[in-house]
Amino acid sequence: MVFRADLHVHTVLSPCGDLDMSPAKIVEVAARRGIDILGITDHNSTRHVPLICKLAWEVGIFVLMGAEVTTREEVHCLVFFEDLEKLSAFQEYLDRYLPEIPNDPKYFGHQVVVDELENIVDTENRLLISGLDQSLDQVRQQVYSLGGLFIPAHIDRMRFSLTSQLGFVPKGFAADAFEISRNNTPEQMKQKFPWIASASFIRGSDAHTLDDIGESLTLLEMERRSFDEVCKALHGIDNRSNRIAS
Repeated sequence: MVFRADLHVHTVLSPCGDLDMSPAKIVEVAARRGIDILGITDHNSTRHVPLICKLAWEVGIFVLMGAEVTTREEVHCLVFFEDLEKLSAFQEYLDRYLPEIPNDPKYFGHQVVVDELENIVDTENRLLISGLDQSLDQVRQQVYSLGGLFIPAHIDRMRFSLTSQLGFVPKGFAADAFEISRNNTPEQMKQKFPWIASASFIRGSDAHTLDDIGESLTLLEMERRSFDEVCKALHGIDNRSNRIAS
């Protein structure tokens, strides 16, 4: 079976997320647009994931539980975990290494946690788009120690990517996939960096508004929707596969 996946979606918790991006509205829009799998990736936080999992399960959507992490080098990386226990352990890691830089809502935007009725139940006071006090390699090691997936985000962009911050995709860099924007194709990236020619490439919407959800999709051919099956699809194991939707 082929499943339609948007693996890069922010909620209202991200300071750059639109105030309409509540868990309830995200799930409603995703269901209406026929999305089978949602990757929830707020900046340096996983706190909306449990509620989205609950709401998505009720309408038959599978949630990849994760975050978009900013490393010390200011490289953005998508990370995902199999269950809430591992997600919670990673949240403790994020809390430990996120700098004590206060958010200014007037400049960066609000960072709120809401319930399923869209009532504000908490506010994150530290600026979530700050870089962690952890290197790219340290973040990757922590993700893999928890059995997670590690995907450098939008590697072709001019800001907050491997290529913008390091100047290139390092040879031998271990990752489960690489995300690219709509400005490039996997073929173009393989020509530029031949040493990642055998890697998997995904594309997500990087949705910050409801209109963005599902604008860019990755198609995952799998037997069923599960974390293990997604891992197999990204690595081409047991006849599972992945491709970017045209």
